[in-house]
Amino acid sequence: MNGSDSVQYAEVAGGRIAHRTVGEGSVDILYVPNWASHVEAEWDVFPRFLRGLSSYGRLIMFDQLGVGLSDPLVQGGLLALEEWMDQVRVVLDAIGSERAVLVGHTAGGTLAALFAATHPDRVEALVLLGTCARYERTDDYPWGWTPEQRDLIIGNLEEVWGTELHGTRAAALLFPSLAGDPEVASRWARWARQACSPRTAGNMLRLLVESDIRPVLSTIRPATLVVQHRGDRLVPVDHGRFLAEHIPGARYVELAGEDHFPVSDAVADGVLDEIGEFLHREHRSTPTDRVLATLVFTDIVGSTEQASEVGDAAWRGVLDEHDSVCRRVVREHRGLLVKSTGDGMLARFDGPARAVRCALDVRDALARLGLEIRAGVHTGEVELRGDDVGGVAVHMAARAERAAASSEVLVTSTVRDLVAGSGLEFTDRGEHVLKGIPGVSRLLSARRSD
Repeated sequence: MNGSDSVQYAEVAGGRIAHRTVGEGSVDILYVPNWASHVEAEWDVFPRFLRGLSSYGRLIMFDQLGVGLSDPLVQGGLLALEEWMDQVRVVLDAIGSERAVLVGHTAGGTLAALFAATHPDRVEALVLLGTCARYERTDDYPWGWTPEQRDLIIGNLEEVWGTELHGTRAAALLFPSLAGDPEVASRWARWARQACSPRTAGNMLRLLVESDIRPVLSTIRPATLVVQHRGDRLVPVDHGRFLAEHIPGARYVELAGEDHFPVSDAVADGVLDEIGEFLHREHRSTPTDRVLATLVFTDIVGSTEQASEVGDAAWRGVLDEHDSVCRRVVREHRGLLVKSTGDGMLARFDGPARAVRCALDVRDALARLGLEIRAGVHTGEVELRGDDVGGVAVHMAARAERAAASSEVLVTSTVRDLVAGSGLEFTDRGEHVLKGIPGVSRLLSARRSD
């Protein structure tokens, strides 16, 4: 298929996203940028790197909603990770690409990893550059930012974004090999002004800081390359090592140098050499029946007592209404109703926020019919068995449902960590020992934000 070099637009929920294809070849390479991008101005700061990617196949680029040439978000709006992930799928569909190599940088790597786990059938291979599983430090993840560092970094970013001072500071932190070149710093500042506003920059970084994809890593099936620079000041080397240790079969390459972004020709060439070798040797992924999914289990509270009270015939009518509501609401949230469980349901979604909203809407719709339910939601790897699903994730969602109180939607911490920016809020219900699940699990009660 012939490549093109013009900006096109694709419709998604919330607006139109800009995308661009450059080059041609038998392999599609989707470059998933960091949280700020501009499909035209990107070539001013990463020219050698992007030209190199386009030499390996048809290069596909896009701007997520709210940045670059894509439509702005509504005032104060913010995209959840799964909405950003939806845009990857929409762009691939728009240009007729069935499968692509995903090359993700920084936050783009976070998104690419999530997409590869959720839609392995659309991913030839995964390349993660300067990526981390989470940004904030915890007791079991000591390489991230402290809350004080987070606030300082975001505050400084919003204050200087797009200014000449921003360009100078960015060069010192992100590509120190070129820190003495004022023209490079000026180009970076100009790119930032074109990519997004200072407030958008700060909001996007806040969203990412709230995210944690560590539970997703073990579910990534496509062949994966992790490239990390040893002296990277923004994403220290332990982040890359963690990714490689937790993604099955990942190839890890640690390069000398301190640059985070491949702005210089030398750094770009080093990264491109590793990507080229990887694609040449092992870029073909094998089909899999295991995918990342979010599961929703529901159950009618007191169903046995109600059936006894109204009689079998009347209760069958109630269940028919219940099933009709579940089918409608699941469909509205782009889910798949896996099966009815008699007095409940099991549904599967490719996005955790959609799953939680669906559970809340099912609860509210059934309450208007006089039925109280409880629901459990969990994100994890499932095995596809025709129309059914299996695996530990199914048991986790079922156990969460059984731990929920009447009219409560109870989610696991994995779900909470993947829905930053969704407008959902959670109340910690503490740690639980769930039958048949090793260790303890943290559960949280979900609600919509006011």
